[in-house]
Amino acid sequence: MSLDKLINDLIDRAISEDIGDGDHSSLACVPENTVGKAKLLVKENGIIAGVEIAKKVFGKIDNSLNLDITIIDGSEVKIGDLVFTVEGKSHSILQAERIVLNIMQRMSGIATRTNEYVKKLDGLKAKVLDTRKTTPGMRVLEKMAVKIGGGENHRFGLYDMILVKDNHIDFAGGIESAIKKTHNYLERNGKKIPVEIEVRNWNELEQVMKTGWVDRIMLDNFTPSETKKAVEYINGKYEVESSGGINLKTVRAYAECGVNYISVGDLTHHIKSIDLSLKAF
Repeated sequence: MSLDKLINDLIDRAISEDIGDGDHSSLACVPENTVGKAKLLVKENGIIAGVEIAKKVFGKIDNSLNLDITIIDGSEVKIGDLVFTVEGKSHSILQAERIVLNIMQRMSGIATRTNEYVKKLDGLKAKVLDTRKTTPGMRVLEKMAVKIGGGENHRFGLYDMILVKDNHIDFAGGIESAIKKTHNYLERNGKKIPVEIEVRNWNELEQVMKTGWVDRIMLDNFTPSETKKAVEYINGKYEVESSGGINLKTVRAYAECGVNYISVGDLTHHIKSIDLSLKAF
């Protein structure tokens, strides 16, 4: 399924969920042909995200609405900044208001959080990655927000990359067995997708290096000193990713070990939305 279809389907569901059989609040007290204006104001410093999605929401609800954008996705914003104005039928603006705010506030929170991590890695080769710890149904927008904040996307789902984790390894009967079964599966089905394997200790790392057939090794819950030693041992043969409990205080220490990627569930999992307001004027 294409990203555009995922986004369009998500917006359709959001509209159906919120409006149902009609916006009775607006229908009750605002004359049907009323025309008005509203402006999106920033009430908290951060990185703005979701402007392009807001355009899609307004367009789906009423393609006659006129949107004048003054701040684009990925921009740093401060309290009081005007992101856009929207003009047209008041009913349409009111119907779109909460959907736009819900999406943009969360996306902006994710972009802002991601950007904090990206700044910590300034000057180093490591890239910060998101994970699959996303809100069900919102993954496409949350991963988009990570990119807007300067991060990179890990696999989108279970279908575009193989990640052999601890449970896979245990169910498969060990590292070597899991890798060989994975290799055979890809050959048998004619699939060409990247293979990453998680290792929990030095012994598992040695087994992976001996077996091969992977593209990336994830060092799970290694300390920075263990990570540095592992990077030297891998010696560029495979991409290296650090994961597991990494936060803003520790992320640079891991990056300085020479890893290629650092995956952080915190980018999408524990997010405080940025406060925005859509006000009539």
